[in-house]
Amino acid sequence: MRVDRYLHCIRLVRSRTLAQSLIAEGRVRVDGKRIEKPSEEVRVGSVIALPLHDRVRILRVLALPHRRGPASEARACYEELGIDGAGGAT
Repeated sequence: MRVDRYLHCIRLVRSRTLAQSLIAEGRVRVDGKRIEKPSEEVRVGSVIALPLHDRVRILRVLALPHRRGPASEARACYEELGIDGAGGAT
């Protein structure tokens, strides 16, 4: 699944355009590698790191969603590995 679509479907960003902006700025990493194109693929088991709301969120992909569903459905698709930054837990 495309990384921009994944971030949108799991409700981390409001639109794919915002996800594409983060990726174009070089702020998103998948498995430790900086992603430069929104079309880069993520797979089950991939680790995604990205800055959101003055924090760096680190997620492990547990499942690939088929749609942008409710928040409870979206949360089942990833595992939070850590939040680094101001006021965040590690």
